[in-house]
Amino acid sequence: MSIPSASTPTEMPVILISGATSGIGRATALAFARQGARLMLGGRDAERGQSVLHACQDAGAEAAFVAGDLAAPGAAGRLVDAAIDRFGRLDIAFNNAAIQEPRALLGDQPAEMVARVVATNLLGLVEAMQVQIRAMLPRGGVIINNASASGVRNAYPGVAVYSASKAAVISLTRSAAMEYGPLGIRINAISPGRVETPMLMGPIMRGSGVADAAAIAAGLPLRRLGQPHEVAAAVLWLASDAAGFVAGHNLCVDGGFLAQ
Repeated sequence: MSIPSASTPTEMPVILISGATSGIGRATALAFARQGARLMLGGRDAERGQSVLHACQDAGAEAAFVAGDLAAPGAAGRLVDAAIDRFGRLDIAFNNAAIQEPRALLGDQPAEMVARVVATNLLGLVEAMQVQIRAMLPRGGVIINNASASGVRNAYPGVAVYSASKAAVISLTRSAAMEYGPLGIRINAISPGRVETPMLMGPIMRGSGVADAAAIAAGLPLRRLGQPHEVAAAVLWLASDAAGFVAGHNLCVDGGFLAQ
């Protein structure tokens, strides 16, 4: 079992996942649900939120969903408050919510889009981590931030703001891990590479000059795209006691992309 087992359901960890309605977030929610975790799910799309909520409940998990946009001030706090109100505590947070600007050269990006990417991917994450840390300090906990291989090395032009925001996520993760490790909170990041998600198959592929997914896969050492459940497995490991000595780390789940 990837997360600590318990003798009663009320002892199972309480896990918050933002951006839970599709792709990696949905896969991670379902993976935790199969382990019996109690889940507080967040996302912008209420309809898709209900879909993942029902899927987690069908897997046997106690779960709830709160619709909200983490770019909006206070949204992260409301999600944590909902977890505390429903389950009484917060043990693990997977900060997965993010957006990417439409592909264009940096000088052509509208100021409004730049502000929105930064507000979601960085400022929203800072606020989320602040409220999560405060909730976890009495008992300890685990925070996992979804960065990106693009935050380490940007493969394509046209997504400079997204890539910069994800580099900031990695730096923020390391700094926070140093500050809060002594206080019982383990903080790490994951950096997915080319994973078959709505973000990859939509904004990333459009304008990249790559005709199809097979062409992207051919450029990776493993010669295939990653799948959301493979990233979810890495999140579950980082959340588990098996990763108890891992802190401030950026775990790249990238099919060898960064090794090239």
